[in-house]
Amino acid sequence: MVVPYEGQSYSALRRQCQQSGHLFQDPLFPATDQSLFYQNNRVGRVTWKRPKELSGDPHLFVDGISAHDLHQGRLGNCWFVAACSSLASRESLWQKVIPDWKDQEWDSDKPESYAGIFHFRFWRFGEWVDVVIDDRLPTANGDLIYCHSNDSNEFWSALVEKAYAKMCGCYEALDGGNTADALVDFTGGVSEPMSLMESGVKDDEEKRAELFERVLKVHNRGGLISCSIQATSSAEMEARLASGLVKGHAYAVTDVRRVRLGHGLLAYFRSDKLTMIRMRNPWGQREWNGPWSDSSEEWQKVSKSERERIGVTVRDDGEFWMTFDDFVSNFTDLILCRLINTSYLSLHKTWEETVIHGSWCRHDDPLRNRAGGCTNNHHTFLQNPQYVFDVKKPEDEALICLQQRDRRASLKGGRGQNLPIGFDIHRVELNRMYRMHVKQQKVGGSVYINSRSVFLRIDLKEGRYVIIPTTFEPGLEGDFLLRIFTDVPSDCRELTLDEPPQTCWSGICGYPSLVTQVHVLAASGLAGHDSDGASDPYVIIRCEGHKVRSAVHKRTCSPHFDTKGLFYRKKSKQPISIEIYNHNVVKDSFLGQVTLPDEHGEFQQTLHLRDKGGRRDNDLPGTITVAVVTSTTLTNI
Repeated sequence: MVVPYEGQSYSALRRQCQQSGHLFQDPLFPATDQSLFYQNNRVGRVTWKRPKELSGDPHLFVDGISAHDLHQGRLGNCWFVAACSSLASRESLWQKVIPDWKDQEWDSDKPESYAGIFHFRFWRFGEWVDVVIDDRLPTANGDLIYCHSNDSNEFWSALVEKAYAKMCGCYEALDGGNTADALVDFTGGVSEPMSLMESGVKDDEEKRAELFERVLKVHNRGGLISCSIQATSSAEMEARLASGLVKGHAYAVTDVRRVRLGHGLLAYFRSDKLTMIRMRNPWGQREWNGPWSDSSEEWQKVSKSERERIGVTVRDDGEFWMTFDDFVSNFTDLILCRLINTSYLSLHKTWEETVIHGSWCRHDDPLRNRAGGCTNNHHTFLQNPQYVFDVKKPEDEALICLQQRDRRASLKGGRGQNLPIGFDIHRVELNRMYRMHVKQQKVGGSVYINSRSVFLRIDLKEGRYVIIPTTFEPGLEGDFLLRIFTDVPSDCRELTLDEPPQTCWSGICGYPSLVTQVHVLAASGLAGHDSDGASDPYVIIRCEGHKVRSAVHKRTCSPHFDTKGLFYRKKSKQPISIEIYNHNVVKDSFLGQVTLPDEHGEFQQTLHLRDKGGRRDNDLPGTITVAVVTSTTLTNI
């Protein structure tokens, strides 16, 4: 589904202009300084001109679309231009951003059809937004001030930049930003920022090889990639190093591949291949001058046909190759924007996606407050929104992205700073249905940063988990988008109730007066019933007609269950039973059980397994370790 930005319909506006014979003038983004700057003009005299006033033969594309079409201009938006460079290399992606481009192109045979109006699409906060602009572009001394192409007749890059500036409030809103955000806006994918300094890949050959495989996979599956060298001070921003690289500057990764060494037929029988990566400087110049730079002698090790195959050129166009080892040694930050495949018709891995819109909002009532801040705020942290999901495989990789609504368009009013956001993941009881009121086992979480989005890739064991998205400080309000990708459906949903609701039957059937959490930790010395003496045990916890069953543990007599259940009890004197079974294809066999009498407080105890009649004999060896927490206040767990 595509939503028109600010309700402007491209087709309706274009039709009106064609019928009236007037070129479109956008009232929402006028050709004035308010569309350029927050407050004061920082460029000088600006003249707005249409492409036909700048060229006798204007086109969206000249000889197709290419990363070489882009030059940054007089705006600090290398992050945006680098993302455009990556976009230009993916036809399936840029055709989403530049829809029906053939129809938008200048048609010399039908000049009357031209209406001075264009539209472009960006993925924003869970939906594709269609942004309409007129074709008036800011110039100084007859030249485009901002992003422009090598060819003076080509205007796609300048028009895409204008549409993005309109959506963000003005051109100055693009002065400084995050490439990861632009990559997501162009694709609807998920960006994973990585620090090459903190990940240990610089000193670990095995980690470097694993990272290359990951980067290669993202590239081969249509994802977009960017990189940069961190600047530690404002003085270092865009400082050129001896290697030719620039600090604090975003580069687009335009190719990733293994390059075959050698010449002639012999090269095809050799196993020598270099892992290499190609990048482009959005300035269109200033390249890497080290090994494997454009004119370096290393290229003599590669055949002419191989050089032509991978597109090696010797010109100062801002694009260059490096070995992956040199890349890791020189760059500090990497952004992988994955296109998450959710199609069941694909040959590649298919992800199950859950998309949830939520908000942090203040309220005086603690049970209704949803702006509790991060885990440092002990008394309010669990007042944040909570979302429960299940991992249904023995182990599954999950991709989790938390995004806040973009505030760039509010910068004019001084409200455009992003909130520091993040999230924690807690492993909870297998049957949890109500909100947490006590912290449980934290198994992961994101960093907290004032970025538009935060991302985590994590391996989780089978079980139930709760994600708690938060702002760093309590009391801050804002909207967010939570996206969760798993291999099988996770059944993710928000926990809204604090306790079981009272109904008209509560007076007759009774209302829970006691909350009990049973945590079965492990068992040992179980009798082996299989041919090799081992078992495939699992545990069932029963309480007042409800039960929780663990996963099956394969071929062991000492399983580590780590299984928790939460029970809202009406009969406090009714015992809780814990039963252990051996899984079998034909019929599961009973291994033993323990019963827990009513207890108040908290205890951890090792209990002997018994048969269903309560007896313990030589046929039922084994013990089980159980932790129980009971509470008379429902909202305590």
